[in-house]
Parts: sequence; structure tokens; C-alpha cells
Amino acid sequence: MKNETFKGFLFAIIAASLWGISGTFGQFLFQQRGINVEWMITVRMLISGFLLLIYAASQKENKIFEICNNKKDFNRLLLFSITGMLMVQYTYFAAIKHSNAATATILQYAGPVLITIYLAFKNKKIPRFIDFIAISFAVLGTFLLVTHGKLDSLNISTTALFLGLGSAVALAIYTLQPIALLQKYNSATVIGWGMLIGGLAFSFIKAPWSIEGLWDDTTYLYTAFIVVFGTLIPFYLYLTAVQIIGGQKSSLLASAEPFSATIIAILWLNVSFGMIDWIGSLLIISTIFLLSYEKKPKPENVES
Repeated sequence: MKNETFKGFLFAIIAASLWGISGTFGQFLFQQRGINVEWMITVRMLISGFLLLIYAASQKENKIFEICNNKKDFNRLLLFSITGMLMVQYTYFAAIKHSNAATATILQYAGPVLITIYLAFKNKKIPRFIDFIAISFAVLGTFLLVTHGKLDSLNISTTALFLGLGSAVALAIYTLQPIALLQKYNSATVIGWGMLIGGLAFSFIKAPWSIEGLWDDTTYLYTAFIVVFGTLIPFYLYLTAVQIIGGQKSSLLASAEPFSATIIAILWLNVSFGMIDWIGSLLIISTIFLLSYEKKPKPENVES
């Protein structure tokens, strides 16, 4: 049992770290090799979605086309594919192009706060005091990250800020929208179809055969890494971790993503990251830990 729990923790951390590393690789390709963001999204989703569906089909008694035969579920799948899967991929990588992997990844982690606010309105329930603290930390952290405390100027472009916050909204939709589907179908099936459909839809924006940029050995290697080690493998590892240790602990361990993206971007891509940036980043990332806190119920007194 302990070995399984350790495997779950390890898988979640590896998945988050790979996502963070792939973000820095994407920054390199966009800014130094002229690779088109839309093309990368299309290819990444098509290949990963196809391979995930092959994996899902190999599972015992898993019928990957069953979800397509139910009209209501298929409509939900289409909505998830476009507003969730596609938008979270596009806004994140576009934010990287217009800023850097560290800033884009950290801004995306405002998503859990948006989920908390949405659920509070939906359930007509006042958030806990600790939720209000998390919301305040997220707002303050974002303010410091994008302004460096100066009200009259932005540290990043307006486009990067818009895309970064859009990525947080897309992450919230991506997390909440497919819950009904995931309760009914295999997670690899839902995500595989989501990626494949999103990739096919985005092909009308940027066809996979419309290739741009400077292509050398490094470009091929980094592109392959983003598709395989930045999408396919981490999604599989993360889903396995969720099955072993649960979604709450897995999402908590996913905080390794912004840390890995930030450290690699600073050391490798020479991204400037000062004390104000670190304070803002830690405030945003700390919201994950605050929102995951649950007060343990007091043990009932047993009368002898």
C-alpha cells in the first residue's frame, strides 16, 4: 500500500515537472526558432489525442466510441473539447509566446481560485475564511507579478496578461466542465477525444502541414519532447496518480509545474525574475495549498 502511495506521489510530481519543462521548451521554439503557436497546438493535440485513444482502446472492456453514440454526452464532449481542452492549451502557449514560461504558468494557477468563486455562486454558499485569504493572495500575487507594485505600468504586455488570465479561466472550465463525463467514461477516453476533436477543430485555423520556422535538430527534438513528454506521458502519469492518491493530493503536487517552469526559464532562458516576481509567484502558488485545506472533524466523545 505504501509503495502504491509513493508511486502516486511520484507520478504526480513527474507529470507536473514535465509540463513545466515543456513550457520552457515551447518558449524557446516560439521565440528563438519562429515556430507558430497555433501549429504547435494543432500537432500536439492531434498526435497526443490519437495516441491516448489507442491506449484507452487497449484497456479491458473500454469502448472508446460509446461516448460518441450518446447524443447528450457527445455534445458535452464537443463543449469540453473546444472551451476546455483547446482553450487551455492555446491560451497557455500563446501567453508563453508573449511573455515567458514562468509568468504564463504562474498566472494559469489562478484557476483554482476562479473555481472556488464559481462553486460558491453556483451552490449559493459563502466561501470559507481561508478561501477569502486564498482569493486575496491570488489577486495580490497577480498584481505584483504583472506590475511590480507600480500602478502606472505593466511588467508584461497587455496581450500576455489577457492570455495568462484567459488561461486561468480556461483551466477552471477544463476542470469543472467534464466532471459528468469522467464519472461515466474512462478518463483517457474523455481526454483523448477532447484532444483529438480540439486538434481537428484547430486544424481549420492552422493546418498541421502548414509548417513555419527554422527547423534544425534542436527544433525537431524539442517539438517531439513537447508532444510526447509534455503532453502524452504527463497526462497518463497524472491520471494514474489521481486513481492512486485522489484528485486533491494530485492537484496539490501539481504545484511542481510553476516551480519547474520558473527555475528552468531563469537558469536556461535567462528570464529576469526579481524578488517582487518571487513574492507574487509564491502568493499565487500558496492558494493551491490554502484551498486544499480541510478542517479535520473533531472526534466524538464515546461514553463508557
